[in-house]
Amino acid sequence: MMVGGVVVAVLGILAVVFPFVTGVSLSILLGAALVVGSLVHLASAFSGPGWKGFVVQGLLAVVYAVAGISLMANPVVGLATLTVLVAAFLFVDGIFEIVMGVRIRPEKSWGSLVISGLLALVLAGLVWASFPSSAAWAVGLLFGVNLLFTGISMVFVAMGGREAARTTTKPPEAEPRGA
Repeated sequence: MMVGGVVVAVLGILAVVFPFVTGVSLSILLGAALVVGSLVHLASAFSGPGWKGFVVQGLLAVVYAVAGISLMANPVVGLATLTVLVAAFLFVDGIFEIVMGVRIRPEKSWGSLVISGLLALVLAGLVWASFPSSAAWAVGLLFGVNLLFTGISMVFVAMGGREAARTTTKPPEAEPRGA
């Protein structure tokens, strides 16, 4: 887990340093995943019961294929779309966190939820206010920061696991002779 955490953290740093390349790569990767999804829907169309299932799965296959091919053919436009989706997600997430924080107000940690929600709203505002130029950095930067913190947390978990293993596997100390 330690090695995996270091690798993920390094990938996060690279994503933060090169946010545009990361964003375009994510756009292409999402496009490829949608094309694979279209093949799955196409296979389901032929294995589903009845003509209605065939039509629904066939239409989904077409929608997935068009979206996936579009993202792969022009990943920069796809990146702009992903940026709008990220801004919308941050906005909705921020609202929900603030509402949830206010609703659990008697709890000690309610303020941290409200602060997290406010930060999400600020991020959404920053991404939206600088759109379309934010498309060049927002998705890649936010993804990179997420990878970096995930990697760091994996390293800390691995270090904690090693420490726990050391304390539980220590051989019992020998008692002094003649006691």
